[in-house]
Amino acid sequence: MSNLTLPTDVDKRFLLDPYVQWAQGEQIPIYEDFGIDFLTIETQRWDRFDAHGAFVHAVGRGDFCASFALELKPGGKTSPQQHLFEEVVYVMEGQGSTVVDLPDGRKHHFEWGPKSLFALPLNARYQHFNTSGQSRALLASTHNLPSVMNLFHNHDFVFNNSFVFPERFGRETYFDGQGDFTSIRPGSHLWETNFVHDLTQFELKEWEARGAGSSNIAFVLADGTMHAHMSEIPKGRYKKGHRHGDGMHVFAVNGSGYSLFWYKNEQEYKRVPWRHGVMYAPPHLMFHQHFNTADHPARYIAIGIGSRRYPFIRMRREAVLGSEVNVREGGMQIDYNDQRRDIHEIWLKEMRDAGTQNDMGRYIDESSYSS
Repeated sequence: MSNLTLPTDVDKRFLLDPYVQWAQGEQIPIYEDFGIDFLTIETQRWDRFDAHGAFVHAVGRGDFCASFALELKPGGKTSPQQHLFEEVVYVMEGQGSTVVDLPDGRKHHFEWGPKSLFALPLNARYQHFNTSGQSRALLASTHNLPSVMNLFHNHDFVFNNSFVFPERFGRETYFDGQGDFTSIRPGSHLWETNFVHDLTQFELKEWEARGAGSSNIAFVLADGTMHAHMSEIPKGRYKKGHRHGDGMHVFAVNGSGYSLFWYKNEQEYKRVPWRHGVMYAPPHLMFHQHFNTADHPARYIAIGIGSRRYPFIRMRREAVLGSEVNVREGGMQIDYNDQRRDIHEIWLKEMRDAGTQNDMGRYIDESSYSS
């Protein structure tokens, strides 16, 4: 690669990132790391929301999505909000409610609690309330503002736009947790709604091809381009290694464990331990693998650009179609028989340290491994 030397008098309006500039101008903390614990970061007063907040930028967030933490103090509320970007909210802590203005002028109110998931319809006016007088409410928002801001780079267009998208609201019962199931195939079954009251109790569908008795459901939320899917790893097991495009923000819902990350031909792994509160986003085409070391099943919710209804980019479409295909055949997944030996060796040590029974023997020949 040749060295590029810029003239000393170059115009400073060069290689701009309007989203990052906007975030810096909001004057709240910005955290950037491979994995980040929402429950431990410090939030500060965020005038835009009349609440507290912090930007949480995972290294692998990519060009289209990012996330922020929004903290409502006991008995607090946000100011009314309206914006031309999609947002999927995962409730980290607390009890509260949200009021959404419907296209016909009425207001709809729904209540949420820990580990609820909901989506705000595009450009709908809404307001959040903390209904507890003793404890904070902490919301994790994953959104596509980077793509919107970098495309239009006009704050008024994004935050002061009155256009209504009535098709994004769906049925009013979607805000109450009701929804519609569409059977596609394992790994791609859909549940359409705007609200899930408790992710730990939601019924998942078997997806054995992803490995070790895994299960999964994909959500269509507020008819949006933002995607969310939830997966469960049974006790004593781990999923197959895989890769995809960047921007998929993964939030641990319950259980505990770790994920390994590596690029092709890399010998060292990046390791992220997780439990509820931790979020990470695998970088572009970086292999990763999820391991449950808890004594019960573990779930996570992954949120990013490109829904099952509106993939948005070619890589999202191809990732769905090739998610079960082995990398040797041009796919995105590494079968257990093809994974590196040290992956299972690390797993066995982690399970010993956690005091949890290993249950991978039915999937991997462990006769050559020390117990």
